[in-house]
Amino acid sequence: MSALVTILDDEPAIREMLSDALQDAGFQTMTFSRATEFEAALRRTTPDVCLVDLGLPDRDGLSLVHRLALEQGAIVIIISARAQTQDKITGLELGADDYIIKPFDPAEVVARIRARLRTPKRAASSNTARFAGWTAHFDRFALEAPDGIETAFSQAEGEVLRLFLDAPKRLISRAQMQESLGGNAGESFDRAMDVRISRLRTKLNEDPKNPRLIKTIYGAGYIFVSDVEWV
Repeated sequence: MSALVTILDDEPAIREMLSDALQDAGFQTMTFSRATEFEAALRRTTPDVCLVDLGLPDRDGLSLVHRLALEQGAIVIIISARAQTQDKITGLELGADDYIIKPFDPAEVVARIRARLRTPKRAASSNTARFAGWTAHFDRFALEAPDGIETAFSQAEGEVLRLFLDAPKRLISRAQMQESLGGNAGESFDRAMDVRISRLRTKLNEDPKNPRLIKTIYGAGYIFVSDVEWV
């Protein structure tokens, strides 16, 4: 069955344009103009990808992005006219997987969705990994600490974590991350990775000045230094 993409935008022309492009590309779509309608639909269905506009008439889209990232496990892509760097950073910090600025080419949206659906997280068969006393539960997007306390992580953070856990004790360059995770190379992608790695380190109780698990190799990339057991 083809992936289901939900489109939340208060502009009818944009909803129609995106829906037509995605259906032509083989996706299923559902469209919504208000957050309340969208949230009601989530109680009945589970989308694979959520396209979310930030300028909604009934609530701020950023708070909705945060909830989707933590509770739904769907890929979340913001589509917004807000082009300021800080808006992009905030959206990524709240758990969005990508940020597309209006106006846009519908073909680019289709390409970015396909890239996200090809990530290692969805391809791997195992959903649980153990490392350094921690357990990562990718089926429910939770990190379990050695003392049993769980902390939620977003889809975007999970993609990066799984990339590290699939290649422990090996250097992962920025170019390899970009190729595996999708997105456009450049300052925006680098900033997104910085945000996600910083948030992962915080959730792993890492010392930001001397992290134990996710090591930065300046000018080269990152190394995840622990042994990993997939179960």
